[in-house]
Amino acid sequence: MTVITRDVVIVGAGPSGLTAATELRKSGLTVAVLEARDRVGGRTWTGDIDGAMIEIGGQWLSPHHTAALELVADLGLQTFSRYRDGESVYLAADGTRQQFTGDVFPAPADTAAEIDRLIALLDGLAAEVGAEQPWAHPLAAELDSVSFSEWMKQQSDNEYARETVTFFVSGAMLTKPAHTFSTLQALHMAAAQGSYTALATDSFMLDKRVVGGMQQVSQRLAATLGDDVHLSSPVRRIQWSDNEVTVFADGGLEVHASRVILAVPPNLYSCISFDPPLPRRRHQMYQHMSFGFVVKAHAVYPTPFWREKGLSGTGFSDTDYVSEVYDNTNHGVDNGAIVGFIAHEQADALFEMTPAERKAAIIDCFVRYLGPEAATPDVYYESDWGAEEWTRGAYGVSFDLGGMTRYGRDHRDPVGPMHFSCSDLAGHGFQHVDGAVRMGRRVAAAIIAERSLV
Repeated sequence: MTVITRDVVIVGAGPSGLTAATELRKSGLTVAVLEARDRVGGRTWTGDIDGAMIEIGGQWLSPHHTAALELVADLGLQTFSRYRDGESVYLAADGTRQQFTGDVFPAPADTAAEIDRLIALLDGLAAEVGAEQPWAHPLAAELDSVSFSEWMKQQSDNEYARETVTFFVSGAMLTKPAHTFSTLQALHMAAAQGSYTALATDSFMLDKRVVGGMQQVSQRLAATLGDDVHLSSPVRRIQWSDNEVTVFADGGLEVHASRVILAVPPNLYSCISFDPPLPRRRHQMYQHMSFGFVVKAHAVYPTPFWREKGLSGTGFSDTDYVSEVYDNTNHGVDNGAIVGFIAHEQADALFEMTPAERKAAIIDCFVRYLGPEAATPDVYYESDWGAEEWTRGAYGVSFDLGGMTRYGRDHRDPVGPMHFSCSDLAGHGFQHVDGAVRMGRRVAAAIIAERSLV
């Protein structure tokens, strides 16, 4: 058994936990970071797959992700813009393939106008609701009691316009069917990224990547912490009182501290035994928060052949398994890479197939988007975060119907000496690396303030 004593112990070595640990260390406090995996990075993971660098996890930065962009720069990392020159592709429900430019899917003039109207309506509501306390809005209870799909039906009888606008939250962000989450949750998602228009603009949301991969953010933070980062150390039990904690991890590691930060998604709190148990309200709350499900499919080719055809590599469909594709070519390389996304119920259907059938179905989608050259990638890989023991879904955790107004006001509050920090709890930057960084800084500042009063 190894017993150590620190001021603060952090559970989870992703961007949020490592940001918190770094800020605490700067203030003069001692820390220990316990990570279940054999690597740092959490939901950011840059892997080598058959000689190709693949962003298995989160990878993109947007202009409004100022906290993450600041951290990337502070760590000496560089960013580059996603390739998006040329025409995008839309695969329609009737099987037709259309090439287009701009951010709006091809549609008749009246439908395009309806899409614009609905997005403007949602922009206004998202601005009112805000990112930090959506449950405090006067209409919060009403908006939280109706599913986003049902609310959209109340706003428009144009099915194509509704489905298009709904997709930007349902398929592209929360990765849940729109009948399973509330309108308030959808508005919070939009407010957290600046506006609904921002969500509907792929050139804004998927703006930049980190040269060499996003996982480097966690790797460089961890390097400054040295031996205070303990890998392959899943936390199994936390014993706590008002002013102290003892954290027990695999390998016989025992850490005594005055504070603990749980920097893992809320769905993983149940993997830890708490002594005494968490308050009953917390137990109830976490049963109303769940991950969505999305699979990233990666294909690497000898060249980015689509560019020679005048295509950006961007594509969308409301019926194919792969609802989104993007040029995901790494910085400074000669080969070309495409990433595609299969979300919620379509991902469920995909995993009813054998691995060979699944690969064939996905590659067929890539062919429909980009042409026959897409049929024979040099490297193919699926990022299945639903199968990851220490994540269990993607991209992030959100409330079910009614959960935000019932529990939202409490979900960031500490319990005794226990603090909570992850992108799933963030306001601005919710479900993104930016939110993880913001929460890490926020929780570290709260602990530092507590210590200054002692």
